[in-house]
Amino acid sequence: MITGVLIDWGGVLTTSLSVSIGKWIAADRIDDAHYRAVMRELIDQAYGGDQESVVHALERGELDGAAFERDLAARLRTVDGVSPEAEGLLERMFAGFERVDAMYDMLHDVKRNGIKTCLLSNSWSNVYPRDGWDEIFDAIVISGEVGMRKPEPRIFEHALGRVGLPGEACVFIDDIEANIVAARGLGMAGIHHRDADSTITELESLLQLPLRRA
Repeated sequence: MITGVLIDWGGVLTTSLSVSIGKWIAADRIDDAHYRAVMRELIDQAYGGDQESVVHALERGELDGAAFERDLAARLRTVDGVSPEAEGLLERMFAGFERVDAMYDMLHDVKRNGIKTCLLSNSWSNVYPRDGWDEIFDAIVISGEVGMRKPEPRIFEHALGRVGLPGEACVFIDDIEANIVAARGLGMAGIHHRDADSTITELESLLQLPLRRA
C-alpha cells in the first residue's frame, strides 16, 4: 500500500526544462548545437559516470552558483562566437519555468487523503517559488541544502526519514530516468514523468484514488 509520494520540482511541477532552455537560447542568442554538446557531456558525467563533475558539486551546494555560471559561460558560445554573460546565467536559463496547476491540484488531493508528500529536488543554486508549499508538502528536501543529490541513495533515505516511511510504502516521481532507477533500488515505485496527464493516470492507479479535477 502506497502511503507516501516523493516528487521532483523542475520539469515535473513546472513546464519542461527543454521549453525553458529554448526560450533562454533564443533570448541570449546561444549557439544551440554547441550548447547541447556541452550539456550532454555534463549531464552524462552527472548521471551516468563514476567521476565527480561540476554538476555534482553544484547540486550538493559545494560550488556556488556564481562559480558555476562562470564555468558554464566559458564552455558556451553565442551565435556571434563569444561567451554569454556569466552573471545571472542560471536565472535566465530557468526563467521560462511555469507552474503546472494540474500537478499542484493533484498534490493537494493526495495530501487531503492522508498520504505523506515530500519534495525531492536537485537544485542548481536556483530560487524556488515556495508559496503554498506548506499546504502540499510534509517535507522539503533540496539537494544544495542537505549536501546530497539524486541519484545518490542517501538523499532518498534522508527524504524517507523525513516522512517516516519505508521505501516500499512510497512512490517517487521524476523526469530523469537515472533518479527513478535509484529510487526503485530502495524499494520505491517509480513514475517517469513526461506530462501531467500520464503521471496523474499512473498515480491514480497506484493509489487507487481519483486525482483529476473538472
